[in-house]
Amino acid sequence: MSLIKSISGIRGTIGGSVGENLTPIDTVKFAAAYGTWLKKAANKEQLKVAIGRDARISGDMVNKLVTATLQAIGIDVIDFGLSTTPTIELMVTEYQADGGIILTASHNPKEWNALKLLNEKGEFVSGPDGEAILEIVESGQFDFVDVDELGAYSQDDTAIEKHIEMILANDLVDVEAIKNAGFKVVIDAVNSTGGIAIPPLLDKLGVDYVKLYCEPNGQFPHNPEPLKEHLTDISAKVVGEKADLGLVVDPDVDRLAFIDETGEMFGEEYTLVAVADYVLSQVQSNTVSNLSSSRALRDVTEKHGQTYQPAAVGEVNVVEKMKETGAKIGGEGNGGIIFPALHYGRDALIGIALFLTHLAHKKVKVSELRAEYPSYFMSKNKIQLTPEIDVDDLLQKVEKYYDGEEVNTIDGVKVEFDKEWVHLRKSNTEPIIRVYTESTTQENADQLAEKMITTVRSLIV
Repeated sequence: MSLIKSISGIRGTIGGSVGENLTPIDTVKFAAAYGTWLKKAANKEQLKVAIGRDARISGDMVNKLVTATLQAIGIDVIDFGLSTTPTIELMVTEYQADGGIILTASHNPKEWNALKLLNEKGEFVSGPDGEAILEIVESGQFDFVDVDELGAYSQDDTAIEKHIEMILANDLVDVEAIKNAGFKVVIDAVNSTGGIAIPPLLDKLGVDYVKLYCEPNGQFPHNPEPLKEHLTDISAKVVGEKADLGLVVDPDVDRLAFIDETGEMFGEEYTLVAVADYVLSQVQSNTVSNLSSSRALRDVTEKHGQTYQPAAVGEVNVVEKMKETGAKIGGEGNGGIIFPALHYGRDALIGIALFLTHLAHKKVKVSELRAEYPSYFMSKNKIQLTPEIDVDDLLQKVEKYYDGEEVNTIDGVKVEFDKEWVHLRKSNTEPIIRVYTESTTQENADQLAEKMITTVRSLIV
């Protein structure tokens, strides 16, 4: 059991001891700290916050704790109930709210839950703002109001419908082309809110679908992270139903993966690659992804005569780099599509619409589309260190060791070779260095990781 406090929110397992798990006490303290910070930051008399949650079992309980706490701070709450992360991000601006909280532990198992914090733009709070909230948590200096000043509470069940209408209104979503393509898909929503968001989107797009694990009861039928080893059921279902593809989302619907018509993974890293390929065929733009994402995005971007820019790991950092460079498409290699024409947040629903448009225009099978992109393979490892080792100093030695190569140090050390790379990042919670590599074969990626681990160990004095 554990509790993780970070600048983007608080995440932990339900039950257990205060300060060690996501107990009611910890939930209330963190919601109170966010509300107190928001009142100081907004500097206005009356504030409102948008709230939504995924379908995990603890969601209703945590929702009640959070909404009541914000009311006690004197903040009005609009409760959108079962929803998705990107939907709540959009509703913050749609309802001119001063912030938002999404109750979801994303791809973590059902015993986990979390509070993800948004600013008035519907984006995750910045590093400095997150630090300020954590300081309030530690100080315990919360600002509760008198009974006559308690915040109001209201409910709204139209958020997902509004989100879908915004998607359909986007110029790059070709509804008629999708309808004419006659697609049949299988949906795996891991029994969370994708099950109530994806079907109505597909209905509007004229797509035939078969639902698999779309009941929003929080009973995840498999590990909710959309990785190949967790998706054997939908792979078999796609083949059995003779479907054109499978759609897979995580519990809060900000990550998207595809299954091709043969039951094979399209590749979570290639969700962004394919969507970017389509967007760049329509508009000129830079692209952005984090340093640990596939080189394939860079290749596709350069194919269109555009420039790829890397960002530090973390959605906030990707968004910041996208704003800085004016990128019209970007995201993360974990299946996270960020499409600023809609909003600055990972959004599986707009990802589905853009991917289906791309597929409809190309008039190819999903496996054929995947074959158009360069194939890269990743290996993810770690180096266990002793606590006394200065990790920052060690990474500086690695940087110096590879000073003849293309090196990026905005987030750890990333070394680019010809058609392969290695990225080293230190953990903030344990004495390890994470080692990510990518190459043109799995064997080469694994060998590159082994070589880097040997090199790093040789630099430890």
